Amino acid sequence: MSRIVLVTIGANPPPRLDKALARDVPEAAHLSRSRLARLLAEGAVCRNGTAITDAKAKPSEGDTYEITVQDATEPDILPENIPLEVVYEDDDLIVIDKPAGMVVHPAPGSPSGTLVNALLHHFGGSLSGVGGEKRPGIVHRIDKDTSGLLVVAKSDAAHHGLAAQFARHSVERSYLALCHGAPHIGDPRLAGLRGVSFESGGTIKITTQLARHKTDRQKQAVLLQGGRHAVTRLRVIETFNGHAALVRCNLETGRTHQIRVHMAYIGHALIGDPTYGGRRKLPLSIPGADAGNTYEGQALHAETLGFVHPVSNTTLRLESPLPPRFSALLDQLRDM
Repeated sequence: MSRIVLVTIGANPPPRLDKALARDVPEAAHLSRSRLARLLAEGAVCRNGTAITDAKAKPSEGDTYEITVQDATEPDILPENIPLEVVYEDDDLIVIDKPAGMVVHPAPGSPSGTLVNALLHHFGGSLSGVGGEKRPGIVHRIDKDTSGLLVVAKSDAAHHGLAAQFARHSVERSYLALCHGAPHIGDPRLAGLRGVSFESGGTIKITTQLARHKTDRQKQAVLLQGGRHAVTRLRVIETFNGHAALVRCNLETGRTHQIRVHMAYIGHALIGDPTYGGRRKLPLSIPGADAGNTYEGQALHAETLGFVHPVSNTTLRLESPLPPRFSALLDQLRDM
């Protein structure tokens, strides 16, 4: 089965058809720009009975396009009965407190045991066709070894609305992290580092571009030109004799590995980070050194998530307590 969505191009259209369709598609259709791009490539967009596949085709005001949207297909991913910590759930979305060690989406190295496998079992077949397939709407991700809050769309309306909020960077995302050393606004080294600035309240702002590392495709690298714009703000919450610090990081953007690569860039890599931490270790003479040096995965926790519910229009702001192993490491460092 399929449905037909009619799109009439409005005044002053963008120069490309894909952008014009994304601007003028009825909101009730719940078709994202990426979904429209796929439909174009598949020949599902027609004008006067002729399929249009060129995303760069020039649209004109008043043109009407017919988009054939097929019913959602069943996913290839299998449901798995994996326990989930549900913080909030309604008919349109769910917020999960993800444990460290869980991958969000199946990939060649992690084909099962993921959050998506668990969600498919949890939903029990009640999903709408997000993105053309009956699957959870993953609008953002957190790394495998990062714990904390993650929102997932259950309906097309929620998926479309949440994706728009993430795209315009209006979602509140706050993380707690343990880093090597103690960042300080009075540090002349930081003051001389390109992309670093200081704001009121002791906040350190990091503004760079991020892109895949040239030689290690599993890593991200800081660039000052090219790549994708990335902004992190951090404030020190607690220090441990200058050897480590608990910091709160707020994301203005949400790029892959953003906090981890930004903290490494300013010389304060996260404790336990296997990718960006290098060989840096806590001095063995201090309490908590063994626990910090053997900590598996980066000490990073998605503490706060705030957004406007895309269907009810109510504001949600959810918080997650630190997981036990993170808290235990903090307690040991406090014995310094």
